[in-house]
Amino acid sequence: MSNHRQERSGMTKEMEGLVALVTGGASGIGAATADRLADLGAHVAVLDLAPESASKRHLAVRCDVSDDASVRAAVQTVVEHFGRLDVVVNNAGVGAQGTVEDNDDDEWHRVFDINVIGMVRVSRAALPHLRKSPAAAIVNTCSIAATVGLPARVLYGASKGAVLSMTMAMAADHLREGIRVNCVKPGTADTPWIGRLLEKAEDPQAERTALEARQPHGRLVQPDEVAAAVAYLASPAAGSTTGTALEVDGGMQALRLRPAG
Repeated sequence: MSNHRQERSGMTKEMEGLVALVTGGASGIGAATADRLADLGAHVAVLDLAPESASKRHLAVRCDVSDDASVRAAVQTVVEHFGRLDVVVNNAGVGAQGTVEDNDDDEWHRVFDINVIGMVRVSRAALPHLRKSPAAAIVNTCSIAATVGLPARVLYGASKGAVLSMTMAMAADHLREGIRVNCVKPGTADTPWIGRLLEKAEDPQAERTALEARQPHGRLVQPDEVAAAVAYLASPAAGSTTGTALEVDGGMQALRLRPAG
């Protein structure tokens, strides 16, 4: 048992000495990812609008991904603090509800500005530093909504569809620079945003039950499960993995089970 624990301990340090930044890393999937990367040995910086909410084990930097100057200053702070940058996790984003009729132009611009162009700003600022890394990786948080039609999620799904396309194009552009680019596609995850949606529902428990039933494994995805997928894609252990969208969705994308019972 002791030897087994030692082997596992050695494996958990596969990101020893690497520096990672996680946008939106103060809560939900971002917070779980920041902790997971740190557990693997990385030095982690959390970029967030509310850095005071981040775990004290990480460098917390205020960053507004909708503001290019804020992004550039935050990335520079990370590099000056740690001396390098190896991994970028583009996780910051906002949700949106409604059919194609329900959101005005301003809301469409706002969601795309954060969910899509926010990733552009962070990646653009990070690339000069990633090019110097021996183990450079970018991991974008996409969503199953990019490839599955979900009711009242047209704006959110469209923004995540753009993230998916952007991930593949970035992977092609930067492969020969030694930078791997991948994304994760979570199903409905048990995050603060989903919690707020449930609070607004007429029957929160019924709504939660419906969301759980929508995924073949019958429950919400846990942030730690998404973090594990991000950590794999970010790690040098995935050195031959690029241009990949890894689904963490309880089978929602690919499985068609018969009704239970």
